[in-house]
Amino acid sequence: MAKDCSFDIVSEVDMQEMDNAVNQATKEIAQRYDFKGSKAEMVLDKETLKLSAEDDYKLGAMIDILRSKMVKRNVPLKCLDIGKIESAFSGTVKQTVTIQKGISKEKGKEVIAYIKEQKLKVQAQIMDDQLRVTGAKKDDLQAVIHKLREKDFGVELQYINFRS
Repeated sequence: MAKDCSFDIVSEVDMQEMDNAVNQATKEIAQRYDFKGSKAEMVLDKETLKLSAEDDYKLGAMIDILRSKMVKRNVPLKCLDIGKIESAFSGTVKQTVTIQKGISKEKGKEVIAYIKEQKLKVQAQIMDDQLRVTGAKKDDLQAVIHKLREKDFGVELQYINFRS
Protein backbone atom coordinates (compact mmCIF):
# COMPACT_ATOMS: atom_id res chain seq x y z
CA MET A 1 0.00 0.00 0.00
CA ALA A 2 1.55 3.28 -1.12
CA LYS A 3 1.66 6.13 1.32
CA ASP A 4 0.58 9.47 -0.16
CA CYS A 5 2.73 12.58 0.13
CA SER A 6 1.21 16.05 0.19
CA PHE A 7 1.86 19.75 0.57
CA ASP A 8 -0.26 22.90 0.80
CA ILE A 9 -0.13 25.97 -1.41
CA VAL A 10 -1.01 29.18 0.43
CA SER A 11 -0.73 32.92 -0.05
CA GLU A 12 -0.01 34.54 3.30
CA VAL A 13 1.19 37.96 4.42
CA ASP A 14 2.95 38.54 7.73
CA MET A 15 0.87 41.47 8.99
CA GLN A 16 3.45 42.41 11.65
CA GLU A 17 6.08 42.86 8.95
CA MET A 18 3.54 44.77 6.83
CA ASP A 19 2.83 47.07 9.78
CA ASN A 20 6.58 47.63 10.23
CA ALA A 21 6.94 48.47 6.52
CA VAL A 22 4.07 50.99 6.73
CA ASN A 23 5.62 52.60 9.84
CA GLN A 24 9.01 52.90 8.14
CA ALA A 25 7.40 54.37 5.00
CA THR A 26 5.47 56.89 7.13
CA LYS A 27 8.70 57.99 8.83
CA GLU A 28 10.47 58.40 5.49
CA ILE A 29 7.56 60.41 4.07
CA ALA A 30 7.67 62.73 7.09
CA GLN A 31 11.41 63.32 6.55
CA ARG A 32 11.55 63.66 2.75
CA TYR A 33 12.09 67.10 1.26
CA ASP A 34 9.39 66.76 -1.43
CA PHE A 35 6.78 65.95 1.27
CA LYS A 36 7.65 68.85 3.63
CA GLY A 37 4.51 70.77 4.56
CA SER A 38 2.21 68.44 2.59
CA LYS A 39 -0.83 66.57 3.85
CA ALA A 40 0.45 63.09 2.99
CA GLU A 41 -0.96 60.31 5.17
CA MET A 42 -0.72 56.50 5.19
CA VAL A 43 -2.93 54.49 7.57
CA LEU A 44 -3.05 50.67 7.91
CA ASP A 45 -6.45 49.42 9.06
CA LYS A 46 -6.58 45.61 9.37
CA GLU A 47 -6.25 44.51 5.71
CA THR A 48 -6.65 47.86 3.96
CA LEU A 49 -4.23 50.71 3.58
CA LYS A 50 -5.62 54.21 3.15
CA LEU A 51 -3.43 56.76 1.41
CA SER A 52 -4.13 60.46 1.00
CA ALA A 53 -2.00 63.23 -0.48
CA GLU A 54 -2.23 66.52 -2.35
CA ASP A 55 -1.83 65.08 -5.86
CA ASP A 56 -1.41 61.90 -7.92
CA TYR A 57 2.37 62.26 -8.05
CA LYS A 58 2.69 62.18 -4.26
CA LEU A 59 0.41 59.12 -4.04
CA GLY A 60 2.64 57.33 -6.55
CA ALA A 61 5.74 58.31 -4.59
CA MET A 62 4.13 57.02 -1.36
CA ILE A 63 3.41 53.65 -2.96
CA ASP A 64 7.00 53.45 -4.28
CA ILE A 65 8.35 54.17 -0.78
CA LEU A 66 6.04 51.53 0.71
CA ARG A 67 7.14 48.94 -1.87
CA SER A 68 10.82 49.58 -1.13
CA LYS A 69 10.17 49.07 2.60
CA MET A 70 8.16 45.90 1.89
CA VAL A 71 11.04 44.45 -0.15
CA LYS A 72 13.49 45.10 2.69
CA ARG A 73 11.17 43.31 5.13
CA ASN A 74 10.47 40.34 2.78
CA VAL A 75 6.78 41.15 2.38
CA PRO A 76 5.53 40.03 -1.07
CA LEU A 77 4.67 42.91 -3.40
CA LYS A 78 1.98 40.88 -5.17
CA CYS A 79 -0.22 41.09 -2.07
CA LEU A 80 -1.05 44.74 -2.82
CA ASP A 81 -4.27 45.37 -4.75
CA ILE A 82 -4.04 49.06 -5.55
CA GLY A 83 -7.38 50.79 -6.02
CA LYS A 84 -8.12 53.76 -8.22
CA ILE A 85 -7.34 57.34 -7.24
CA GLU A 86 -10.34 59.32 -6.01
CA SER A 87 -10.65 63.00 -5.27
CA ALA A 88 -11.27 63.96 -1.63
CA PHE A 89 -12.19 67.17 0.15
CA SER A 90 -10.04 70.34 0.17
CA GLY A 91 -8.21 69.49 -3.07
CA THR A 92 -6.58 66.24 -1.91
CA VAL A 93 -6.72 62.79 -3.48
CA LYS A 94 -7.07 59.41 -1.79
CA GLN A 95 -6.44 55.81 -2.69
CA THR A 96 -7.31 52.52 -1.00
CA VAL A 97 -4.88 49.59 -1.18
CA THR A 98 -6.19 46.16 -0.21
CA ILE A 99 -3.83 43.54 1.20
CA GLN A 100 -4.71 40.19 -0.38
CA LYS A 101 -4.51 37.10 1.79
CA GLY A 102 -5.35 33.60 0.67
CA ILE A 103 -5.98 32.20 -2.77
CA SER A 104 -9.31 33.08 -4.35
CA LYS A 105 -11.47 30.35 -5.91
CA GLU A 106 -10.74 31.67 -9.41
CA LYS A 107 -6.96 31.68 -8.85
CA GLY A 108 -7.23 28.24 -7.24
CA LYS A 109 -8.97 26.86 -10.31
CA GLU A 110 -6.31 28.45 -12.52
CA VAL A 111 -3.50 26.86 -10.48
CA ILE A 112 -5.21 23.45 -10.48
CA ALA A 113 -5.73 23.62 -14.26
CA TYR A 114 -2.02 24.42 -14.70
CA ILE A 115 -1.06 21.48 -12.46
CA LYS A 116 -3.25 19.15 -14.55
CA GLU A 117 -1.62 20.42 -17.76
CA GLN A 118 1.74 19.17 -16.48
CA LYS A 119 0.54 15.54 -16.74
CA LEU A 120 2.08 14.56 -13.40
CA LYS A 121 0.51 11.89 -11.23
CA VAL A 122 -0.80 14.24 -8.56
CA GLN A 123 -4.20 15.44 -7.39
CA ALA A 124 -4.96 19.02 -6.35
CA GLN A 125 -7.97 20.29 -4.46
CA ILE A 126 -9.21 23.62 -3.13
CA MET A 127 -9.53 23.88 0.65
CA ASP A 128 -10.99 27.28 1.67
CA ASP A 129 -8.27 29.80 0.73
CA GLN A 130 -5.48 27.28 0.10
CA LEU A 131 -4.77 24.29 -2.13
CA ARG A 132 -3.63 20.79 -1.22
CA VAL A 133 -1.60 18.71 -3.66
CA THR A 134 -1.23 14.98 -3.04
CA GLY A 135 0.68 12.30 -4.88
CA ALA A 136 2.41 8.95 -4.40
CA LYS A 137 5.92 10.21 -5.14
CA LYS A 138 7.85 13.06 -3.55
CA ASP A 139 9.55 13.71 -6.88
CA ASP A 140 6.21 14.47 -8.55
CA LEU A 141 5.32 16.95 -5.80
CA GLN A 142 8.70 18.63 -6.10
CA ALA A 143 8.20 18.86 -9.87
CA VAL A 144 4.84 20.58 -9.25
CA ILE A 145 6.49 23.14 -6.96
CA HIS A 146 9.21 23.74 -9.55
CA LYS A 147 6.66 24.25 -12.34
CA LEU A 148 4.50 26.58 -10.21
CA ARG A 149 7.52 28.75 -9.38
CA GLU A 150 8.17 29.23 -13.11
CA LYS A 151 4.68 30.63 -13.81
CA ASP A 152 3.22 33.90 -12.54
CA PHE A 153 -0.36 33.61 -11.26
CA GLY A 154 -0.63 37.18 -9.96
CA VAL A 155 -0.46 36.11 -6.31
CA GLU A 156 2.49 35.18 -4.14
CA LEU A 157 2.47 31.40 -3.55
CA GLN A 158 4.12 29.69 -0.57
CA TYR A 159 4.50 25.94 -0.18
CA ILE A 160 4.02 24.58 3.34
CA ASN A 161 3.27 21.35 5.24
CA PHE A 162 5.28 19.04 2.98
CA ARG A 163 4.41 15.57 4.30
CA SER A 164 5.76 12.26 3.16
